[in-house]
Parts: sequence; structure tokens; C-alpha cells
Amino acid sequence: MDYAGRQRRLRQLLEKNRLDAILVTHPPNVRYLCGFTGSAAVLVVSARRNLFFTDGRYTEQGKQQVEGARIVIAKGSALASGMKALAAMGEASVGIEAEHTTVALHALVRKTVPKAVKLRATSGLVEQLRLIKDAEELALIRQAVIAGAAPLKAVLKAIRPGVTELRVAAEIEFAAREHGATGMSFETIVASGARSALPHGVATAQLIPAKGFVVLDFGVILHGYCSDMTRTVHVGRGAKADRDLYHAVLEAQMAAIAVVAPGVELHQVDAAARSVLRKAKLDKYFTHSTGHGVGLEIHEAPRVARAQRQQLQPGMVITIEPGVYLPGRGGVRIEDMVAVTESGCEALTPASKEWFEL
Repeated sequence: MDYAGRQRRLRQLLEKNRLDAILVTHPPNVRYLCGFTGSAAVLVVSARRNLFFTDGRYTEQGKQQVEGARIVIAKGSALASGMKALAAMGEASVGIEAEHTTVALHALVRKTVPKAVKLRATSGLVEQLRLIKDAEELALIRQAVIAGAAPLKAVLKAIRPGVTELRVAAEIEFAAREHGATGMSFETIVASGARSALPHGVATAQLIPAKGFVVLDFGVILHGYCSDMTRTVHVGRGAKADRDLYHAVLEAQMAAIAVVAPGVELHQVDAAARSVLRKAKLDKYFTHSTGHGVGLEIHEAPRVARAQRQQLQPGMVITIEPGVYLPGRGGVRIEDMVAVTESGCEALTPASKEWFEL
């Protein structure tokens, strides 16, 4: 990974925002900037130096992973040591990560650093860099997506009437581990029958019914990067109304993917999906945004939704996941990950999206 380049670009952002240094505490941001994967670390980045603080549990791991920063093993709290060092550095204006700083943490930082130091809340400085994935990141994301899709065939065999949603989720997670995943990106969603109308219907002890939709939404973590996909299948023979509902959602998803290209504004991708569902008189049942960014975190910028004027750029990775949820009847969602390229987009998710009956 080009950690030196990332650190250089962050310093450019600091200069642009008239900051002398930034206190990085959000673990994915620490990892992005220097490679450390542990759970306790603070990274101080300034124009003059980079200092990495952790505790004794991570002495060897820090030596093995951290690049581009001097490693300091704190005797107590890594955060306290980082703040003391920051106070001694004499920086006049220091940024803190507003989205990841609690009121208590801010009070502690304010108490530790000299009053002459101006603390400034920053919003998404590192995340701004993370928006555009480089070639190495894209390669790792492709691997995560492939590993994330691999369990689907085996799991379809496990879905049958009378089996609990929890058992199906367990089959997904076991298969994911067999394919090399180090963890799941989020709590696995298995929502069957009427519960498939719940957009975030995580698996429960409910039994798979003899007939109806089953929404399967899951993702894995591989080499630190996340995957995310959703497929909806039908138990028993589906009525024409069920097939029509499914194909309306599929058409909406394909329409949104077709729009993805550099320079396109995010709201346009969202609108493409909604336009198809509007024609089918289903748009009022599409109750969430069309997609989100994926990378070191399962939900990160950008957001594919109404009123989002940001333009797509090559290297962005997003999900496209329209859904329709009919209370009391069931729901359908279909989700793929796509990468924005120089000329359009690359569909990353390899799994079939055809109507499937069990």
C-alpha cells in the first residue's frame, strides 16, 4: 500500500484547511494511513512528523505493520500518550475527527493540550482520501467480493421450509469462513415470508415458510476490505405477481447500474432506479437510498441517494441495491457492488440475479 502517498495527501489537506496537525483515532483511518490493524492506536500527523502510539499488547504487531510513522509504545493509554506528545510539539492548530470523537474524549483532549492550542473539529478529511480506491485496494475489494459471493450456492441448498433463518445465516457464515473470510461485514440478514418486507430483517428463530420470498443480505471481510451483496429467492412456486415484483426490482437495479459513470451525480443513479419503480407503481415501497460506498468499512462515502450532488469518480466503489417492501406480504432487494472506471463501471458481484425458486 502507498502509505507515504496517503500521508502526503493528508498533509496537503491539513495545509489547505490551515491545520498544523491532526489527531487520528478512528481505527479504519489509522489503518488506511499507516497499515496498523490493531484495536488501540492513535496517529498524529503533522507537517513535520508522524507519530504512532499504541500499548504494550501491540509492540510486535506495530513493528511489523506500521509504515511512515515513529512508533511509541505507551506505558498507559495510547491516547493519553499521543495527546501529551501533541502538547509538546507546539502545534498551534490541531484537528480532531468530529464524527469519531465523543464529548468525553473532546473534554480529555482539551484538558491535556495547552490552552494556546486551537482544537478544530474536522469532518471526513481522511475519509475524503478513502473515497478513491487505488489499484491495490480495488484488487483486494475484488477478492472480498468473490469470497463474499462464494457461499451462495451452498446456502441455497440449506433453505427449505421448517429451517430457521438463524440456521441459514449460520450456513452463510460458515461457508464464508471456509472461503477465507476473517469475519462478516455486518450482521447477516435472512428475512423470510412476511419478514422479507423488513429492509434490515436480521436472522431470527422464525422458520422458513412453505412459500414466499427469502432475502439474503450478507458480506465478508477479507484482507481488511468489505463486501456486500443481496439476493432474493422464492420458496415454492411464485405467483405472477411475485415474479412481476422481482423483475421490477431487477430492472430498477440494472437501470441504476447502467447510469454509473464518471461525472454522473449520485442523485442521478438513485433517480434511475426510482423511475423504473415509479412506472410499476412501486416507488412508494422503496424506502431507503439506492446505495453506499464500501471499502475498509461496510458503509462509507459516497451515499447514493436523493439530493446527493457529488459526482462519481474513477476508483469509487458503491453498492446498487433498490428494494420494494410490501407490508404483510414480503419484499425483494437485489444488490451488487460496482467500481467506477474511466469509461463507465465494472460490475464486481459475480452471482446470478435470475429469478430462482427453491
